[in-house]
Amino acid sequence: MDLQLAGKRVLITGASKGIGLACAVAFAREGADPILVARDDAALHQATALIREQTGRAAQAVALDLAQPGAADKLAQDTGRIDILVNNAGAVPGGALDQVQDERWRAGWELKVHGYISLARSYYPRMREAGAGVIANIIGMAGAAPRADYICGAAANASLIAFTRALGGEAPRHGVRVFGVNPSRTRTDRVLTLARQRAQARWGDEDRWQETLSDLPFNRLMEPSEVADMVVFGASPRAGYLSGTVIDLDGGEQYANHAK
Repeated sequence: MDLQLAGKRVLITGASKGIGLACAVAFAREGADPILVARDDAALHQATALIREQTGRAAQAVALDLAQPGAADKLAQDTGRIDILVNNAGAVPGGALDQVQDERWRAGWELKVHGYISLARSYYPRMREAGAGVIANIIGMAGAAPRADYICGAAANASLIAFTRALGGEAPRHGVRVFGVNPSRTRTDRVLTLARQRAQARWGDEDRWQETLSDLPFNRLMEPSEVADMVVFGASPRAGYLSGTVIDLDGGEQYANHAK
């Protein structure tokens, strides 16, 4: 299936590894031109080399800390017009209410919640003026199925789900689409880090992290490429009526747990 993405300029945040990098590779395979944004310059250049090796396409790298004031506006000025924005950068800490200090809570929200909103503020008006564009927010299942031991992330994701639905309801009036994807536990460094944090909080032993990843759908973690494929299809003209929707990509886990 031709996803009609050839030549599209796609900006992806948190793109040096994990789901962000998988998205960049998937877009490049469809003939799009990815722009990768992350804090680590060395990791970004490794990512662009990987994209060239796997797809034969060149990708642009922008080293930038999106949690810093004015970062989103600077990025928009430097990159100019883009066709698709993929919000993915985020590092919200795990832990229960009494385990996440205020400073860590605010720092996590600054990058993910305010980062997504700031980038939308910078790029959405340009897309609206052009009469075309797509914003894809990669959020997370904790917003739809909150847990007390990931309360900071659950609250952050819930706010972004509402933000996506609200903006996605208005956007089609201007020829723009906004949608979200809620991945469940995916094989990334971040998920393994959170599993260790959860094991430490529960049992005082982070080495028991594998016990926190039991009862997975299909008996495995989701792969970053599976999230990327959903994002790329949703951002393509083939999904041209998709806006205001946040897709729960969890292998049915939320319903399986309710049935127990």
